[in-house]
Amino acid sequence: QVQLVESGGGLVQPGGSLRLSCAASRSKYTANAMKWHRQAPGKERELVAAIVGGGSTVYADSVKGRFTISRDNAKNTAYLQMNSLKPEDTAVYYCDVRLGSFWYRTQTNNWGPGTQVTVSS
Repeated sequence: QVQLVESGGGLVQPGGSLRLSCAASRSKYTANAMKWHRQAPGKERELVAAIVGGGSTVYADSVKGRFTISRDNAKNTAYLQMNSLKPEDTAVYYCDVRLGSFWYRTQTNNWGPGTQVTVSS
């Protein structure tokens, strides 16, 4: 059974930075693609960033140029570096990992508590 633990959220001022981490319990995967979602109150959960295949990345238009997704395969950990944060980035952030042919949390619809990011003055 896969365990995913997000960390690094908190309260920051507009224009500030945070780095989120997502640690996975399994050390070996057929594919080690990972992604980040976020959900604000009253809104649908949305894809923020993903790193897939040979390392290519994709970002939501709203965060492009400000957020960077990366991974450390040796540590089975994904990161989301968030710079120039805006109040609109306030949300609960969740990570997911691809296990062979499916995304773990997306497929099971079990997202856990995530980590809260609040951008406010």
